[in-house]
Amino acid sequence: MEFFKIRKDIPFMRHAVVFNVMSIVMFSLAVGALTLKGLNLGVEFTGGTVMEVGYSQSADLAKIRESLDSGGMSESIVQSFGDSRTVLIRLPTKPEITGAKLSDQVFLLLKESDPQLELRRVDYVGSQVGEELVEKGALALLVVSLGIVIYLAFRFEWKFGLAAILANLHDVVIILGFFALFQWEFSLPVLAAVLAILGYSVNESVVVFDRIRENFRKMRKAEVREVINNAITRIMGRTIITHGSTQLMVLSILIFGGETLHYFALALTIGILFGIYSSIFVASPLILWLGISREDLIKPEVKKEEAVV
Repeated sequence: MEFFKIRKDIPFMRHAVVFNVMSIVMFSLAVGALTLKGLNLGVEFTGGTVMEVGYSQSADLAKIRESLDSGGMSESIVQSFGDSRTVLIRLPTKPEITGAKLSDQVFLLLKESDPQLELRRVDYVGSQVGEELVEKGALALLVVSLGIVIYLAFRFEWKFGLAAILANLHDVVIILGFFALFQWEFSLPVLAAVLAILGYSVNESVVVFDRIRENFRKMRKAEVREVINNAITRIMGRTIITHGSTQLMVLSILIFGGETLHYFALALTIGILFGIYSSIFVASPLILWLGISREDLIKPEVKKEEAVV
């Protein structure tokens, strides 16, 4: 039984130039946001203090933020952690005061509203550790990207590998652009989401490329555009079901996961949506512009000459 069966091929490649121009515009805007505003790096990258406190009853996050603002700590990040009575507070580094004194000040400030407030843990992240995390995070992205190119070059052909990595780069830069534009906190969970999207996007690209290669063998008289259009149309049902079910799961995390998982789920949501777009409207037109042909995938058989005795 096949859902969302489309009988007639959709001419995606007819509008390839339009979608490529849109992609370039979105990519440029994302790069501009990253250049002009930069990422709002979390405590894990910049260094600072992370406090976990427990309230006797459900914590009012808005009041906690107001208390911290009145105490001159407006840059603090307050979020629920685990349950409604546990709160996680992230405090950026202040040169004029140590992390221990800063955590003591915050604890005394919050204890005024709840005398039974419990300090459960305090973690300090130095700037040296933060810089190391930034370097290792960038290295992780680079290694994953190179691995994707090598894998696709061996599985298909170098043109497919180049198209896939450019499409994946498009997704990653746009996710980072959103976080830079709206100054959402970029933390370790968000970095994990970006790495997950790289794998998710390349999986979608492999499915499209595999169907294109299969079509080159079946549709021997068709033009390259027709082959690509047919390949994308044939996987539309699978794409709708797969991405729809995945997005429902991510939306449940976004809505019910609380502040701790909010930006993680938000990064995944942006990545999934643009992952669908890039695999169809970025990767596929790119292999068309790179001049993919049937000969690249199906090598002609070499006839052996019979020896003359």
